[in-house]
Amino acid sequence: MTSEELKLNIEKALDEIRPFLQSDGGDISLLAIEDDKLVKVQLEGACTSCSVNQMTLKSGVEMTIKKYAPQIERVINIEA
Repeated sequence: MTSEELKLNIEKALDEIRPFLQSDGGDISLLAIEDDKLVKVQLEGACTSCSVNQMTLKSGVEMTIKKYAPQIERVINIEA
């Protein structure tokens, strides 16, 4: 899988997650992909102060990204 294909797959994963975040007044952006293993995202809006955002990140976001891009090892949130 090329880096471009990987990015497209991660964007597809985020598109799948986005409606759930938006329904809670939040959103998510892809910031970077490092070494085709680490994904950096930024939770936005209501998601930044949400106490469950780390759980959301691990269970929802990371799991969904890995479904589309199994080689990804970690997803981290970069705070604004």
